[in-house]
Amino acid sequence: MDYQASERTITTRCCIAGGGPAGMMLGLLLARAGVKVTVLEKHPDFLRDFRGDTVHPSTLEILRQIGLKRRFDEIPQQRVEQIKAQFADGRYPIIDFRRIRPFPYLALVPQWDFLDFLADEARKYPNFELRMRTEVASLIYQGERVAGVTAVSPEGYLRVNADIVVGCDGRHSTVRAESGLTTVDLGAPMDVLWFRLPREKTDTTESFGVIGRGHFFALLQRGEYWQIAYVIPKGSSTSLRHAPLENFRAEVGRQVTFLADRTHALESWDDVKLLEVRVDRLKRWYEPGLLMIGDAAHAMSPIGGVGINLAIQDAVAAANALAPALQRGATPSTKILSSVQLRREIPTRVVQAIQVQIQDRVIAPALRANDDGHPLPIPPFLRNVLKSQAVRSVPARIFGLGVLPERVKI
Repeated sequence: MDYQASERTITTRCCIAGGGPAGMMLGLLLARAGVKVTVLEKHPDFLRDFRGDTVHPSTLEILRQIGLKRRFDEIPQQRVEQIKAQFADGRYPIIDFRRIRPFPYLALVPQWDFLDFLADEARKYPNFELRMRTEVASLIYQGERVAGVTAVSPEGYLRVNADIVVGCDGRHSTVRAESGLTTVDLGAPMDVLWFRLPREKTDTTESFGVIGRGHFFALLQRGEYWQIAYVIPKGSSTSLRHAPLENFRAEVGRQVTFLADRTHALESWDDVKLLEVRVDRLKRWYEPGLLMIGDAAHAMSPIGGVGINLAIQDAVAAANALAPALQRGATPSTKILSSVQLRREIPTRVVQAIQVQIQDRVIAPALRANDDGHPLPIPPFLRNVLKSQAVRSVPARIFGLGVLPERVKI
């Protein structure tokens, strides 16, 4: 197709690159505030497996503030009050949400259902537009200021003029690459293989982790199936995939014995998805006319499942900051853009610091250990500490509520 010949131009107040949790929540909030907003999403739908499915109490509170919690509750979901870990002598609760108020649980919801939900709510506002199968290609500059984006869709080449562009296009962000903003890489010693196996009615209803020498598993109970994360050393997926799939099936069955008779459900390596773990953040999240939020501004480790919830918090902070200027017909200043980073960088740094400590002090040594195929025994000190619900509530508050949680002000 001759994209240049089919070029079209549209104008909007805010152009959001990426229809993930940050992009869809920001689009919804700005639309509610009367701002003309256009979201560009490169995929034809949100149906992509093994994305973050944990909706934490902080996000549930945001939904309550904007009057959508009851409708969210209608989405099929599992509510998790405790997260446990399987040790050699039993399963112990390590994170306990039951003291968190007003929502003493986290919800497990397929991310595609959550994004469809946000999109359906946003479409109720005439000033909201979601363009699927539209991929951002480059930034448009007027002098030193970003003034829009170019994008490619099945209909051809699209120019989007905007007062502000917000990059929400994930850890492999095109907008970030085009901007040239500098990234600080904090490193990660592991990657994660995601897959699913059937769940039987006689299985436990709990979601839990299996911690052993040389391996980590996380099992999320999803009703009819288990969604499973298998933590592997960074960069080792290629050698795993070069071996017969049967070797991988046998390994899963050896480590999580009650699933041994179901690993045949993995019919090919296509059923096993790789998440390349990255922990990084931008030194500066903005330049004139451009703001970065969510994974595009700070890629998180899967530890704690906080990526989606930090992205939602970023979106709320961005909406609160951007809406007043956009409502007045003004272009948000760099002072406004910097205020979003000032608000959200502390929570990002705190959570990333905790994640890096867990990666370096717990996960990396365990992955280097000789694998004996058995869960680790729980250290006596840890067993005693975990008897306290107050202690188990600390990580629930850090990961579930977050640091400096946002409130919707528009």
